[in-house]
Amino acid sequence: MVTVSGTRLAELMDRERRRFAAARPKSKALFERARKSLLEGVPMNWMVKWAGPFPIFVEEAQGAHFVDVDGHRYVDFCLGDTGAMLGHSPAPMADAVAAQVRRGITFMLPTEDSIQVGEELARRFGLPFWQIAMTATDANRFAIRLCRAITGRGLILAFNGCYHGSVDETMVTLRDGRAAPKRGSLGPPVDPSVTTRLIEFNDVLALEAALAPRDVACVLAEPAMTNVGIILPDPGYHQALRDITRRTGTILIIDETHTICTGPGGYTAAHGLEPDMLTIGKPVASGLPAAAYGLSAAVADLIHAKTNVQDSDVSGIGGTLSGNALAMAAMRATLLHVMTPEAYERMIPLARRFAEGVKAVIGRAGLPWHVVQLGNRVEYQFRAAPPRNGSEAEAAMDPDLDAFLHLHAMNRGILMTPFHNMALVAPDTTTEDIDRHTSVFEESVRDLLGRETAPR
Repeated sequence: MVTVSGTRLAELMDRERRRFAAARPKSKALFERARKSLLEGVPMNWMVKWAGPFPIFVEEAQGAHFVDVDGHRYVDFCLGDTGAMLGHSPAPMADAVAAQVRRGITFMLPTEDSIQVGEELARRFGLPFWQIAMTATDANRFAIRLCRAITGRGLILAFNGCYHGSVDETMVTLRDGRAAPKRGSLGPPVDPSVTTRLIEFNDVLALEAALAPRDVACVLAEPAMTNVGIILPDPGYHQALRDITRRTGTILIIDETHTICTGPGGYTAAHGLEPDMLTIGKPVASGLPAAAYGLSAAVADLIHAKTNVQDSDVSGIGGTLSGNALAMAAMRATLLHVMTPEAYERMIPLARRFAEGVKAVIGRAGLPWHVVQLGNRVEYQFRAAPPRNGSEAEAAMDPDLDAFLHLHAMNRGILMTPFHNMALVAPDTTTEDIDRHTSVFEESVRDLLGRETAPR
């Protein structure tokens, strides 16, 4: 089995850091200035997690490319970590937002756009009723609160390695068979085992046991896990999940925020899932802060019976800016004119080309790595076979190797998602962009191994 030398990796990383810093004096100067007013020099803490010694400062972006303040142009396979999955500033959304800004941004009153958004979401996902939030985190938080209210149960069930934004109940990991705070989780309000039952994905027996006591309000699940690499469900797993939740009176929430990569109706439409609730955020307004959560008719009836108008502003659900006119204009334009079947018909074959290129390089090099594709999302991981659950995926992680591959790509004009080896393909991505990544990826592998890969 081919392995990578730790000594060589450290030497290569030092080389790439020096190259990065020398080529980006303006980004470096802006970062030093930012450190005087912004915590850690960035407006949001995730922005520190880049492989370089400082973050790239962006000048402008369009479609599948962006330019930094030093004038370097990049092929963007990160795309705002899904927020700009359909490309940066697509014209229909940009035009709709520009027009709405002149008419007003937020009113605490609905616009006709909100009706069109609700109708389109219902058509795509098969759930008749919808509400709007600012982020997928909020959509998941509100859905959980509603589930607790209508079931009278306190626990939720989630999957080890899951990601549902910064929802407290899901900032967890599996430790000694129970939910515990995830490494790096800051100030958890309570012991997560009080709020969350945590199991491994694809384990039907564990699912049966976890829901058998009938004390779980809801299961919150991505239909395919995406934040520890792409973990696809086993055949029949979703049918078992649906059957068990129904039998135990547990509400099933499907989080499509990342898996909307599967198609215009997400994994839910592509695979005929039947959730009780569905949440989605990030790309649904082409990167403008907006999210939504949908409800079945049965869940909507239960909510109606538990709520009243007088308490609607103190329920812990909603927010002054949720459903604002600007977000509604962006969502309407995105859903009707950007997130279209035609866009996916272009993106998914290009993602397949990306996956095949990476797989071919790995094969020629003899590396024990693998590649997984889900719609227009592609990921490679440092293990020979795809993982079936979060523990298997986390065991294969190598932060030092990740950092090198990311920095090597950035120095050659390619941006990958900083948290793992994930690429998103936009409608404006070209075959040349894909092939450029394959060439750069092969160069990084040659550097790591200190030799040529096998002949093509």
